[in-house]
Amino acid sequence: MNISENKNIYSVSSLNRAAKALLETGLGVIWLSGEISNLTIAVSGHWYFTLKDHSAQVRCAMFRGSNKRTGFTPKHGQQVLVRAKLSLYEARGDYQLIVESMAPEGDGLLKQQFEELKFKLAAEGLFSESHKKPLPQLIKCIGIITSSTGAALHDILSILKRRDPRLKVIIYPSLVQGASSAASVAAQIQLANARNECDLLIVGRGGGSLEDLWCFNEALVAYAIYDSQLPIISAVGHEIDVTIADFVADVRAATPSAAAELVSQNKAFHQTQLNTLTNRMKQAIQARLQVKLHQHALIREKLLNLHPKHKLQQQTLQLDELSLRLQHAFQASMNQAKQDQQRLQSGLFQHSPEGIVCVEKQKQKQLQHRLEHAMQVTLNQKRTLLQNKSSRLNTVSPLATLARGYAIVKDKNGKITTDTANLQPGDKIAVRLDKGEFKAQVLGGEL
Repeated sequence: MNISENKNIYSVSSLNRAAKALLETGLGVIWLSGEISNLTIAVSGHWYFTLKDHSAQVRCAMFRGSNKRTGFTPKHGQQVLVRAKLSLYEARGDYQLIVESMAPEGDGLLKQQFEELKFKLAAEGLFSESHKKPLPQLIKCIGIITSSTGAALHDILSILKRRDPRLKVIIYPSLVQGASSAASVAAQIQLANARNECDLLIVGRGGGSLEDLWCFNEALVAYAIYDSQLPIISAVGHEIDVTIADFVADVRAATPSAAAELVSQNKAFHQTQLNTLTNRMKQAIQARLQVKLHQHALIREKLLNLHPKHKLQQQTLQLDELSLRLQHAFQASMNQAKQDQQRLQSGLFQHSPEGIVCVEKQKQKQLQHRLEHAMQVTLNQKRTLLQNKSSRLNTVSPLATLARGYAIVKDKNGKITTDTANLQPGDKIAVRLDKGEFKAQVLGGEL
């Protein structure tokens, strides 16, 4: 087989990289139910564990940024529902799941539905900031859509009465829990828009479990909030509770009480508003007075400009200016004549024999200096070259080798020998050292 002709040869790294790309793009985000085992919490805060069922298992990794949002720490043997992406750990070639969210399997199905609807509505643009309406600056009437018997309504009314009793309140009673609660909330939103008697709506209820709050995670309620012409404040549950209604609404309040405080202003606020308006009125009067004073000054200045005395002053100034310009022009003409004379004298000097001789002498001195400098540079270069070659010659000289303690051995025929195999016991040899030469006889054997 000619390997050079096969262009589809992978390295191990490129194979794992290609397999990782296929896994990550092939399935996308998946939901998986399984039992936790072999849980390891790394020093970095990442979780590594295995999800298994009765006949198979898969390795999983959940990074610190994701596991902080779970609200619980899983335990060995716990049944969970995870949202994850399939990937591959290239260093070992092991495929694994990168877990993005996790929930105990009891709440997991609802959370899965929540995430799927949230993704769908976001893609449709229901959460877009450009669609959200600002709250009115001046609020006279508030509509409340909630249970007529719930604690949330009582809290809202108490805060409104204490902080801003002038506000008019219209209650649109609705179911906020149960199978038909989503339709009830949506219908009341549509009714409030049809009657158009409020400046804004507060839609919500008190706290509860995920199932209790579920009607505010229904698509029916989300579309009703999105289609509302009245601004809507979502006020569902406690501060930690987040619903689809919160994402669609124009404003999200952490609790029903927070919504009431948001739309109401206390007496101190009204006094502040009054003081602000008073100050603005004073500033407007002052600004108007300044404008009139400025106009009066302009008219007075215009009258002064038309006076004959002012015209005579202007003509006197013009005469002085013309006199100065004449003096400057005469002086400039004299300066120009002097410059022309100097230029002619300089040209005459340049063309005189004396000037030419001076210039040529200067050139001669410069050339002589350059010649001497070039000769010195060349001489230095040759000296350096001679020293380098002498040093290299000395380095490769056999005498330099002998000076370091080596010797040259010649056999009885006067030939240099480098191998003891060429010598026999009793052979006479000549040994050359760095300084001097002597004869010796081979005794035989190794030292």
